[in-house]
Parts: sequence; structure tokens; C-alpha cells
Amino acid sequence: MAASALTRKQWIPKVAKVKNKAPAEVQITAEQLLREAKERELELLPPPPHQKITDEEELNDYKLRKRKTFEDNIRKNRNVMSNWIKYAQWEERVKEVQRARSIYERALDVDYRNITLWLKYAEMEMTNRQVNHARNIWDRAITTLPRVNQFWYKYTYMEEMLGNVAGSRQIFERWMEWQPEEQAWHSYINFELRYQEVDRARCIHERFVHVHPHVKNWIKYARFEEKHGYLACARRVYERAVEFFGDEHMDQHLYVAFAKFEEKQKEFERVRVIYKHALDRLSQQQAQELLKHYTTFEKKFGDRQAIEDIIVSKRRLQYEEQVKANPYNYDTWFDYLRLVESDGEPNTVREVYERAIASVPPIPEKRYWKRYIYLWISYALYEELEAKDPERTRQVYQACLKLIPHKKFTFAKMWLLYAQFEIRQKNLPLARRTLGTSIGKCPKNKLFKVYIELELQLREFDRCRKLYEKFLEFAPENCTSWIKFAELETILGDMERARAIYELAISQPCLDMPEVLWKSYIDFEIQQEEYEKTRSLYRRLLQRTQHVKVWISFAQFELCAGTEESLTQCRHIYEEANQRMRNCEEKEERLLLLKSWRNFEYEFGTESQKERVDKLMPEQVKKRRKVQAEDGSDAGWEEYHHYIFPEDAADQPNLKLLAMAKRWKKEQQEKDATEQDPGRGREEE
Repeated sequence: MAASALTRKQWIPKVAKVKNKAPAEVQITAEQLLREAKERELELLPPPPHQKITDEEELNDYKLRKRKTFEDNIRKNRNVMSNWIKYAQWEERVKEVQRARSIYERALDVDYRNITLWLKYAEMEMTNRQVNHARNIWDRAITTLPRVNQFWYKYTYMEEMLGNVAGSRQIFERWMEWQPEEQAWHSYINFELRYQEVDRARCIHERFVHVHPHVKNWIKYARFEEKHGYLACARRVYERAVEFFGDEHMDQHLYVAFAKFEEKQKEFERVRVIYKHALDRLSQQQAQELLKHYTTFEKKFGDRQAIEDIIVSKRRLQYEEQVKANPYNYDTWFDYLRLVESDGEPNTVREVYERAIASVPPIPEKRYWKRYIYLWISYALYEELEAKDPERTRQVYQACLKLIPHKKFTFAKMWLLYAQFEIRQKNLPLARRTLGTSIGKCPKNKLFKVYIELELQLREFDRCRKLYEKFLEFAPENCTSWIKFAELETILGDMERARAIYELAISQPCLDMPEVLWKSYIDFEIQQEEYEKTRSLYRRLLQRTQHVKVWISFAQFELCAGTEESLTQCRHIYEEANQRMRNCEEKEERLLLLKSWRNFEYEFGTESQKERVDKLMPEQVKKRRKVQAEDGSDAGWEEYHHYIFPEDAADQPNLKLLAMAKRWKKEQQEKDATEQDPGRGREEE
């Protein structure tokens, strides 16, 4: 048997095989099927005929059948409340109120949370004028389901319609103990107002704003007082609301309503105080509507200054939002500071400055500090020029200099501004101490120059010498410093000391502008009429450089020396320079030298000397060369001028051959022109 059971479990029914898989000749769509089904729909059954009951026995039989039907439906599914309600409503229609009441009670035993069931039950009692039964049902309903507001509304409405005001009030009080939603409180307040119970309505409002402490409820409470003519009470409600919400939970709608109330009472100063109080404590995003109402108010009742004040308030809110979003945006801080400075309140300006300078750049790199440092400068200038407070100005400068990381970088302008401030305060020792500290901590060229200039103005030449010595120890490559130091000694009449400074300067291995230094030294010797020393300087300079301007300057010096051999010496220098520059790759420099020499000979030389220089002038030739782009690719060809000097042409036979070829080509062109136009040739003969 076990084997047979196993075979039964494993049996698989056979699938019918379709023999003809070809498509049908007539294809039927789903739409066609639905249309045919609709057309062939069976006719609806006719309604049952109306039955006329003529005697009591027939009525009882009808009632029995209906009750049996309803009971069967309930027995099938007792949780379907619609069956119970239909059953009870049928009993009510046949005037069996007691039976209907019994059915509702049975239904409540099944599901006492069904709201519709309670409502239908109570409506049945009220329809049949069973007031006490209805009260009993409403009491049970609100006791069983106190959070269903519909029961409370129906119950209070019924009592009010019956004229039982005290009972309705008692029901409202029971309802308020559950702290229902806002609409329930409004219904209670409106109920009291319908019977002119203003004091009771005020008490309900007091309880309401504590149960639901929202801004709109406080505003409704204040408007209630205003509507009934209690203006002092309305103002007190607004003030209590402002105090209740405080600064942490401020709302612009409360202040707008408060301001509008005061505006209606013609209390314009109160309105301004309210708006300004709110604007000082609310952010820009929270005060958009407030600003709009404030602007409208000032346009209606304010003067020009008041309108400007509100515009300033708007801009202040904008700047506050921007600096709050990015405290390191120093341009915004500058705009904000200009705005508050125009207002002219020193404490407010100082507060904004303190907040601005507190936004120290997080990275100790000078490029991040360049904009920030101007906040300190503006702060110090404000304290000195606007606030007229020298002591606070000094504190600002000292705090700034203490904040700057001088080991990594410094700002010379801050040291100099502080020193200049102390000079304006006639505190020269502190100014010197400040500049000395700056040079000791973070020496810079600008600091040395200003400090030396200060001592020069004070005629403290010994201090100037010491400063120049420190300066040159710090920056020995600075040619301007060497020149200024030597000029100082020249002014003081110590020529040997000035000459020693120049000698020490030109002996430095590295200089930023050596040509300026040499020129200054040469001009110094010329001024002292030390021509031999000047010639020696030129020779020493030519040992270091063969620049054409040095040769020309040397020649011009010899020409202006005013001696008998000046012309000869000048000509010898030009010849020597030309000889030295024959191997120079820069042909333009040699051409510049020859032009200068030719101008000299045209002015002071003889005809033979002029011809000699003219023969040395080069021939200008156009040539072409390839041009390469930055990436190394060919960029085409360009023309340039090349100079061929006669002395160089004699050494290069190829150049002589090229000149002969050019001359032959020119003769051939003239010969061809004569053959083409023989008549022109005879006329020329």
C-alpha cells in the first residue's frame, strides 16, 4: 500500500496537446469580446411586487420574515455594523423603538468604538424626542470615547437647542478638561459670546493661550479684547505675549500685529519702538514681512530720517546674514562698517569692529591676511580721527602687532602707521622704539627707509649712519641704499667716507642694479673733478662689461673733460671700442657705437677722418629665418635686417663672391632692358 501511495503522489496529469497550431481565419480581439458581452447581457430581473398588508396577522408574518433575514445577516457576520444599523433603522420605521434600542445596545456590545453607531443611536432618540435617553447615550459616548470631538459638538448643540445653557456650559467645561484642539476652544468662546458673557470668554481665552501657546492664539486673544473695547487689556495681552515668547522664540507676526494695534491707536512712537526692538533681534529671513510693514508705516507717518533709518536697518540685517554665513568675507565686513560708521554710534561701531577683527584668518599665510589687516587699520583710524581717543588707538595698534605672526611674515605698513601715530602724538621715543622693534623682529627695506627718513628730518646724522649700516648688513645687494648712504656722506662733506662707501659697494659679489651704482660713483668723481680716478673707474668697469653704452659714456666723458687732448683721447676710445666689439655677436650695438663715432667726427673731425668712419659703416641686408612656436612647431618665416661690416667682409671671401654675383645680375637686367627697347637706348645716346 505504501508503494501504491507513492505512485499516486508522483502521478502527473497529461497536458492536452494542440494538434493544429495554425492561426484562426477570423481573429477576435478583447475589445470585440467585451462589446459582444455587453450586447448579449441578460435582462435585469424585475423588482419584486409591492405587497399590501391588510390585517395584523399578515403584518406579524412580514415582521417575522424581515427579522429572521436581519438576524441571519448578523449571524453570518456580526462585525459588519451596517447590518446592525439597517436592522435598527427598520425597527424604528415600524415604530418598534424599544426593539431598535435593544439592537443598538447589542451592536455596542460588539463594537463600542464605532462612532457611526453612537451617532445613529443618539439621532434615533432625538428624532423620537427621547431627550433623557439621548442625554444618557451622549454621556456614555463622551465617557467611552472622550477624544471624538463630534460627540461633544452634538451634545452641546442639543443642550443649547433645548435652552439648557447651564448644561451646555457644564458639558463644555468637561470637554475642556481633556485639552482638545483649538477649534473646540473657539466653539466654547463663541458659545459664551452668544449669551454676552464677555468675562467668561476672557477666562476661557486665558486658559486657551496656556493650553495652546501659539502666536496666532495670543493675537486672537488681543483682538478679542480690542473688538470689545478693552484697549488697555489688549495692549497688556500683546506685552504678555512678547514677554512669554522672549528672544528665543520670537515671531514677526506677533510684532506686526502689535504694531498695527498701536498704529490704530495713533501711538506712532510705540510702533517705532516695537519695530526696532524686533528688527534688532530677528534675522533677515525671519523679518521679511516685518521690514515690509515697517517701511510702509514710515512712508505713511515718518519723515525722511526715519525712512533712511529703516533702509539702514534693512541693510544691516543683510550684512548680518552675510557675515554669519561667511565670517571671513572681509569685503562684507568693510561694507557693514561703512554703514554703521555713517550712523555715528561709537559703541555700535566698536562692537562691529571687534566682531570683524575676531575673524582671524585660519591659515598663517600672508595672502590670506592682506585683506584682513585693513580691518585693523580702519579700526585704528576710526578711533584716532572719529572717536578722538588716542589711548584706544594705541591699544588697537599694539593688539594688531601682537597678533601678526612676525616669524612667518609681517606688514610694514602697520609698524609705520603706529610710529607715525606716535609722532603725531609727539611721543618720539615710543615711535623710535616701535621702528627699532620692527627692524629687530622683521627687517624690511621699507622700514629702514622710513626710519632713516625720519632721522634725516630730525637731523640725527649719527643715527642715520647706524641705520644705514644695519640696512646694508641686512640687504648688501641694494644699490639704492649704497647710493643714498654715499650721498648722505657727500652732503655732510666727508668725501673720503663717501668714496669708501662706493668702493665697498662695487666690491659686493651680488647687486640688484650695478649699472646705477657705477654711474653714481662715476658722477660723484666727476663732480669732485677727479678725472684720473674717473678714467680708472671706467677702465675697471670695462673689465667687467663691454657694453656699448659704457664705451659711449667713456668717450663723452673724455670729450667733456676740457683738456687739450680731449678730442684725441675720445677718438682713441672710439677706435678701441670698435676693435673690441668686432667679435661681438650683437651687430646693432656695434652699429650704435659707429653712429656715435660718426656724429663725433662730423662735429670735430676732418674730411679724411669722416671718410674713414663712413667706410666702417655696415651694409644692411634683408634675410629670412624660420620661426618656431612655443610648442616647437614651425610658425613660418620672418624677415630681419643683417649688417655686414667692411672689416668682416674682407675676412670672408664668400661675401665678396656674393657681391660680384649681385653686380653681374644687375648688368644682365640692364642689358635685357636695352634689347627690348632699342629706341629708348638711342634717345639716351
